[in-house]
Amino acid sequence: MHKSTHQHIFNALTVDVEDYYMVSAFSDIVKFEDWHKYESRVEKNTCKILELFEEQNVKATFFVLGWIARRYPNLVREIHTMGHEIACHGYNHRLIYHLTPDQFREDVHTAKGILEDITRTQIIGYRAASYSIVKRTLWALDILIEEGFLYDSSIFPILHDRYGLPEAQRFPHVIQRENGKIKEFPPSTYKILGQNIPIAGGGYLRLFPLYITKSLIKRINVKDSQPVTIYLHPWEVDADQPRLNGCLKSKLRHYINLGSTFPKLKSFLGEFRFRPLADFLDSSTIWNASATQYRQ
Repeated sequence: MHKSTHQHIFNALTVDVEDYYMVSAFSDIVKFEDWHKYESRVEKNTCKILELFEEQNVKATFFVLGWIARRYPNLVREIHTMGHEIACHGYNHRLIYHLTPDQFREDVHTAKGILEDITRTQIIGYRAASYSIVKRTLWALDILIEEGFLYDSSIFPILHDRYGLPEAQRFPHVIQRENGKIKEFPPSTYKILGQNIPIAGGGYLRLFPLYITKSLIKRINVKDSQPVTIYLHPWEVDADQPRLNGCLKSKLRHYINLGSTFPKLKSFLGEFRFRPLADFLDSSTIWNASATQYRQ
């Protein structure tokens, strides 16, 4: 039996390594200074994901917070030793548009250094907390280039109250800045009636029925001949996590369909092929011929 066309295409699988109380949705009730007071579940949940990946012989990119890496260096070593890519998620999950350029540089420089000290490898990938590289924070790309990052995965081409750059390209592309170039891996969307709909990560992954998400991934793989970037968090495979008392919207976004994440992920691994993001850097088939210049 011949494989379906979509099964010949590799997609990108990514994990943002943070704990349930660190998310931006609860930042108004859980201060960074109090993180150490909360029950940590990130090691157990990340190991659950690692075990599934090992069973399915899948490698992924893990965007790790510097604070997590400093506190749990053995977890980072285990991810790295198992053959996964370690990338940077900043230090303490601060939104870029709440930082000055100097604060952002210190944040990524510190986090990158911690991860490189643990893994003894160069960290080349970055993803902002809550995809907070938006129109007014495109300057962050300049700092990423200067700090030695080769790619970013922070520009979400959607309209959203917390993040998004709706006019951004939907597929992997090169961004030209005054001080150099950086490659961009946007979280995946599907265009419907002129609107980009998020399909393959976080709450969107939990909200949409599995058959719809699979169908849209296949269409992108086949019709557009492009990889899909799937993302999830360790807390999303933990339906028994402690409940926090945020506003209704935040609780809905965080807790909706938590029990569906792990089964959906397992189903994806059985049907699609995956690689870490770094493996796509030299893939000439997915990059647009000309570099994009987004206006500040």
